[in-house]
Amino acid sequence: MKAIKFVILSSLFLSASLLQAQNQLKPADGYSHDIGIMINMMEDLRTRITAQVKDLDQEETDFLFDDNANSVGALIMHLIATELYYLVQTLEGRDWSEEESDLYMEAGSLGPRAREKYKGKPISYYLQKWEEVRMKSLEGLKKKDDAWFSTDIDEGINNHYVWYHVMEHSANHMGQIALVKNRMNKRED
Repeated sequence: MKAIKFVILSSLFLSASLLQAQNQLKPADGYSHDIGIMINMMEDLRTRITAQVKDLDQEETDFLFDDNANSVGALIMHLIATELYYLVQTLEGRDWSEEESDLYMEAGSLGPRAREKYKGKPISYYLQKWEEVRMKSLEGLKKKDDAWFSTDIDEGINNHYVWYHVMEHSANHMGQIALVKNRMNKRED
């Protein structure tokens, strides 16, 4: 019986992976090659996270599954804060403004203050903020080329790595958001 289940599951996985094979990473239009591929990945992750959370109600947006957890709203703010931090550093050559710092500082590290600060706003608020920051990133990155992308900004850190970090940060927290959503469903059992 286990062998039959394995064959069925293997067939389903293979079929699903063949369907996925139609997706390709290609440079986004209007960007240099390497930046365009990074944009493609960043936008794919943002689209997937948005699809995962866009229909959350207020209670779900603010849901904490324990005293040390972060809400989906706070996690989205964390993604925004990370991207904005690197946007202003690498594309604008500055630090956060006082206004940006007031809005995003707690989101950068999450924790108790972020749990308190980032609640009571609809998921659309967070997604709109992310859209605004992403549009600035896309605009700024469109003006750069792959030579800039490979330029070191500090010893052992180049612009490519910084924007890779923005992208992989989204991937990491996409899993965390899925966990929070899973815990929401468990509370009703």
